[in-house]
Amino acid sequence: MDIISYFGTYDQAAGTYQFEYLTTLGFAAIVIFLGRFIVSKSAHLRKYAIPAPVVSGILFSIIVSIINSTGTLQFSFDTKILKDLAQNIFFMCIGYGFSMKLLKRSGGKLVVNIAVAACLLITLQNVLGVTLGKLVGLHPLLSLQVSSAAMSGGVGTASAFGPIFENMGAADATTIGVAAGTMGNIMGSLIGGPVGAYLIHKHNLKSDPNDIPEDHKSGKVNALDGTRLIYAFAIVLLACALGMPIYMLLDNIPMIEMPKFIGCLFAGAIVRNVMEETGREIYLPEVNALEDMWLELYLALVLMSIDFTKLAPVAGQMGIILLAQGIFIALFAIFVSFRMFGKDYGAAVMAAGNVGWGCGSGSNAVANERALMQEYGYHNTAWILYPSWAVIVDDIFNPIFLSLAGSFLANWQ
Repeated sequence: MDIISYFGTYDQAAGTYQFEYLTTLGFAAIVIFLGRFIVSKSAHLRKYAIPAPVVSGILFSIIVSIINSTGTLQFSFDTKILKDLAQNIFFMCIGYGFSMKLLKRSGGKLVVNIAVAACLLITLQNVLGVTLGKLVGLHPLLSLQVSSAAMSGGVGTASAFGPIFENMGAADATTIGVAAGTMGNIMGSLIGGPVGAYLIHKHNLKSDPNDIPEDHKSGKVNALDGTRLIYAFAIVLLACALGMPIYMLLDNIPMIEMPKFIGCLFAGAIVRNVMEETGREIYLPEVNALEDMWLELYLALVLMSIDFTKLAPVAGQMGIILLAQGIFIALFAIFVSFRMFGKDYGAAVMAAGNVGWGCGSGSNAVANERALMQEYGYHNTAWILYPSWAVIVDDIFNPIFLSLAGSFLANWQ
């Protein structure tokens, strides 16, 4: 009996073994359990609000990378469809939390300031990256890849623009962009919590005990109800499907590249607000629970599947720019975002979220904010408004900027 074929696919010629998706989910579960256990035992990790899956995911991937580096057998995991599914459902849930009623209560000034800060960050990331790239002799289009394409845009945007930049003459743009986005995910997760905690302690900020999630305002504990959970899950799946025509329309805008999850995010926001306006039950506690589940799974799958050995060939020039980007995003969050967002407890939480998406992805923003709030207290506007609105602005402005800047730099070369 060929036992190993039940758990994955072995390629003897290539010396590789890929675990199939159910076994991969089992490893992801171990990462989730292990991360929560480690964080529960470490006051420092809780103090600096490091997301649990990040801690265990990095440890797991380091172990796998060490095993792979021996050259005896290369292990990998079947995560492509699972990561895509988790990411899109998660961002649909984020969009579902975006209520126009909350937007009106938050005030127009904060909404505008978040948008301005997002566009300013993206612009300055590219100025910094291209300038440093010129100093270290890196192709300007590759410098863009290591800047807002991989940082604010994450692996998805870097993957989308890689072939475009390669066609413009930047060799290996996809590989470098994905590597930079991967490291950005790690940086954003490690930097965001400490930045938020620093601001909270420096300014002696406190959460408002009366600021609680909408589904907790009744004071009642929502009992698990299978029927409600099924309805909520069906709404989530339907909204994700409705995100595809939105993604199709956005992705076909000339010279603009849009990641798939932005369609799901818009769909979630549309479905939530239509249901509210028509007086429908929105099943918010159940959707929030689903959001937490898919976020944990997404982070575990992303971080456990990083192969650090593949980053070695691009570690030099890319490393210099990434180090500068990490320092820059921390300073930007402390001295620009925190001030623009109001210099209060919510601003500190949003600054941590700013580091998250500014270094790799909206899911990092949510993970940073959630870890910070679990330690220091909840903030409704920071949790509901900031991640979805900042990601929407980023995913509109960033592709436009990269398309125009890429064309200019390609012709300037």
